[in-house]
Amino acid sequence: MGSIPNPGELTEVTRPSFDEFQRQTSLMTSCTLLWKELSDHFTSLEQNLQKKSEALKHKVQALDHETKATLASLKKREVTIDGSVEIALERVEEHKEAAFKSLENPDCDHPDGEVDDGDALLLLLKSFCLKMHSRDFWKLVITKKKELDVLRSQIPLALSECVDPARFVLEAISEVFPVDKRGERTEKGNDLGWACVLILESLIPVTVDPVIGKSRLLVTPRIKEKAKEIAETWKRSLEERGGIENVKTPDVHTFLQHLVTFGIVKKEDVDLYRKLVVGSAWRKQMPKLAVSLGLGDKMPDMIEELISRGQQLDAVHFTYEVGLVDKFPPVPLLKAFLKDARKAAASILEDPDTGRAAHLAARKEQSALRAVIKCIEEYKLEAEFPPENLRKRLDQLEKTKTEKKRPAAVPANKRTRASNGGPMPPAKAGRSTNAYVSSFPTPPTFVRSPSHTQYPTGIPAYPSPPAVYGSRSPQSPYAYSPEAAAPITGSYPGAPLNYPLYGGYGNGFAPAYQQAYYL
Repeated sequence: MGSIPNPGELTEVTRPSFDEFQRQTSLMTSCTLLWKELSDHFTSLEQNLQKKSEALKHKVQALDHETKATLASLKKREVTIDGSVEIALERVEEHKEAAFKSLENPDCDHPDGEVDDGDALLLLLKSFCLKMHSRDFWKLVITKKKELDVLRSQIPLALSECVDPARFVLEAISEVFPVDKRGERTEKGNDLGWACVLILESLIPVTVDPVIGKSRLLVTPRIKEKAKEIAETWKRSLEERGGIENVKTPDVHTFLQHLVTFGIVKKEDVDLYRKLVVGSAWRKQMPKLAVSLGLGDKMPDMIEELISRGQQLDAVHFTYEVGLVDKFPPVPLLKAFLKDARKAAASILEDPDTGRAAHLAARKEQSALRAVIKCIEEYKLEAEFPPENLRKRLDQLEKTKTEKKRPAAVPANKRTRASNGGPMPPAKAGRSTNAYVSSFPTPPTFVRSPSHTQYPTGIPAYPSPPAVYGSRSPQSPYAYSPEAAAPITGSYPGAPLNYPLYGGYGNGFAPAYQQAYYL
């Protein structure tokens, strides 16, 4: 048997190792760090779950609110149908009776001499609408393009006299929309899209529900189906026109306004609408039409596309329409637009025809300056982009243009032709073609204009005269180009022929436009 140690006896205690202490300390540190990492991870998960829960809660609340609002709107629409229909029927009966009276007494609607032009036009428009004479209405409208503001205020009043305004409008514009049915057309009279858009815009306030407003249009189902058929016909005609890239902007504007006016926008055609709007973005009404077509969520991409295509000015109008000014600041866009315009003007000046190129370059720059100044004034950007330097540059270009057009002074001893500023022949001058005309003593053989290729017998062909002489022939009203001319032999008795330089062009070249500082 082993001996049992005595409790009172001192035994030897093993001393702790320092390495073991370090190992245990390192293990505790690792455990602490791991615990903190796991704690932070679970805290982050909890916070994310809380945020998602709150977001889902807000979405559910928003959906509930939207559902309640939609149900209330539907209920209101259902309740107000009878009242709206009753009001519409009363109007139809009133217009029907008025139309019968007008047909019985056709002279009562024609304005007399005591009525001013504006009232006379309104009475005539109302007469056509009351009798549903859509063709006569159309013919009158297209002849009054210069009175566009008057028409914009009076056509809605006239359309309200129609028994069926929506059908009347479709019949009125049917000559040119969806397909142009005119036979012989001139280039000047081709564009009647302005009239179509004007009439379609004027129909909207007429068809608005009198009880619940713009949320419902009083258009019969049959007319709405007819409007859809017209829209489909126009879309099919795009292939005949060469696709979206070749369709004319007035036609695009009419089509889009037709969709908005009759409320027949299709979600599946949103991509088509987007392409059409971007292709005709320079039209003033396009930003509002884009929103009405349901393109609000696509606006950022559309604005970026316009900027990439060099249409910064159009992009500014779109940004203000949808409230994206913070994302697309207007001032840098306007400055970039001016910079591109100056580059385009400089490239035009490289044309060999220096005079024509200078004129086109000046027009390009003037157009850009006017557009930017108007945009600055419209959106109150004077503090961010002062337009004073732009106006100075515009005045400089206008002044240069005026000086170029200023006619040369004619000596006082010459009779001046009123039509073109050239010298008049003496009272008993000969009538022979190409005869030399002057108020000096009768000169001998003279130098002819280079535009004449045939010379009378006995007159030798002379080389080109010096650049100081101006061409007096109707075929070439400009000064000679500075070509080297051979010396002219022979002498002229009497006074020398010192013609003034035509239009201030001594050398045949227009002055170059100096660059302006806009930024």
